[in-house]
Amino acid sequence: MADYLRPTNLNEALQALAHPWTVLAGGTDFYPARVGRAIDENVLDITAIAALRGIAAQPDGWRLGATTTWSELIDAELPPLFDGLKQAAREVGGRQIQNAGTLAGNLCNASPAADGVPPLLALDAEVELAGRAGVRRLPVSAFITGNRRTVLAPGELLVAVHVPKPGRIARSAFLKLGARRYLVISIAMAATTLEVEADRIAAARIAVGACSAVAQRLPALEAALVGAPLDHRLADRVEAAQLAPLSPIDDVRGSAGYRSDAVVTMLRRLLRGLA
Repeated sequence: MADYLRPTNLNEALQALAHPWTVLAGGTDFYPARVGRAIDENVLDITAIAALRGIAAQPDGWRLGATTTWSELIDAELPPLFDGLKQAAREVGGRQIQNAGTLAGNLCNASPAADGVPPLLALDAEVELAGRAGVRRLPVSAFITGNRRTVLAPGELLVAVHVPKPGRIARSAFLKLGARRYLVISIAMAATTLEVEADRIAAARIAVGACSAVAQRLPALEAALVGAPLDHRLADRVEAAQLAPLSPIDDVRGSAGYRSDAVVTMLRRLLRGLA
């Protein structure tokens, strides 16, 4: 018979993880994967741990608690730096899913089409992992290692996402392409964060999702944008050759060639919008 545990503090949860438990947050991936069969694994429900929820401004950036929901993120008062992540949050399923689904669940599920990953990469975000041996932090880019794979070790929990405060004025945006407008798995996604100084691009971070096993930054495009004036010509700097880190696949949602063409168009639209 399976056990169910809903601790109210982080230490209790970490002590429980000395033994095998399946961690449950929003449950928006957990329950659909088990439709039609009894739950036969031990479930550790972390939704009652207050320390894992909420968004807090800190001197060097922002801390987003692991079980913060997409709806809570959408409603939070945050600077334009977070516009792209909020746009992605509105694309995560419907309102019911946004009310339940969590930031940490989206990351730990590690789907190539996870809507939250490209904007977090473009924000240069880090994850905070806690275990009985202590706490460690690493970039989101190092956390997800493949389709449904992360570096989360046995006994560890993802407890927070950290977004650093940029040294300049920054703005961000996100676009998602699907077979329909709502409630759809991504064919391709693109996220952009630009830091601006004296009406020129001082730093750029560009990430693309659903076009490789793990969402990828595009360093060649980022380098091409640095120093460029923030005007309508910014989009002209996007070239197909800059998509080299991507490895799109052919599937029922679109061919590899279609995905590559779509990403170029999406990136140009994003940059025009930000300019």
